[in-house]
Amino acid sequence: MKVLFIGNSHTYFNDMPKLFSDMCGSLSGERAEVTMLAYSNRKLAWHEKEYFSIRFALLYGGYDYCVIQQFGHPMPPREETGPVFDRLAGLCRRVGTEPVLFMTWARKNEPEKAREISALYRALAEKHRAPIAPIAELYEDIQTTHPEIELYHNDGSHASPYGTYLIAATFAALFTRPQSLNRLSDLSNDFRVRFNENEPPSACEDAASVPVRLDPDKAKAIRSAVERAILETGRGRNDI
Repeated sequence: MKVLFIGNSHTYFNDMPKLFSDMCGSLSGERAEVTMLAYSNRKLAWHEKEYFSIRFALLYGGYDYCVIQQFGHPMPPREETGPVFDRLAGLCRRVGTEPVLFMTWARKNEPEKAREISALYRALAEKHRAPIAPIAELYEDIQTTHPEIELYHNDGSHASPYGTYLIAATFAALFTRPQSLNRLSDLSNDFRVRFNENEPPSACEDAASVPVRLDPDKAKAIRSAVERAILETGRGRNDI
């Protein structure tokens, strides 16, 4: 399975696609082959203007899935997001790649935005009959049922190792459709790099992300929430 991720820091934070690939290996016996076009503070409209990178990747990459993530904070309006996604999804399907929606989440101090984000992504998923990873809804679920689990990085915007674990597990469940997520370990990723969108990383910060072992009970709670959303109810699946 080959997966292309298109997005920004919400995609690349804590090397999430790498964790997703490892989880696929645990669930299906075969790690996913992943590629990423993700740049800080960029909207889908920017990616579309840089069309030739996406065009080349999709035409010649042989991807099974293309995960598409819109700018999160603030999320652009439907009038902007809809047409861009329409065109990217069309390009994907012309080359036999399934477009997948990566529903971003609300800032920690703006939980009321989650419903707006969810509604937009759900509408796009229904229009295109596209699979969706309902991350905003899962964040809301975990914050309600397990407030002791910190899903946010200390900036209140990006994902913590627990948030990254939730995101990667959601995609792994969506793409591999296992009977359960019990085969997943309690390992997540944490950046070794210093993160500041306004400054480039130093030359010494190019090492791999650091594996971190999560609290077993908290990791289990996240897996259970993902199972309810993806495996049991199929809320994230549209004919994948």
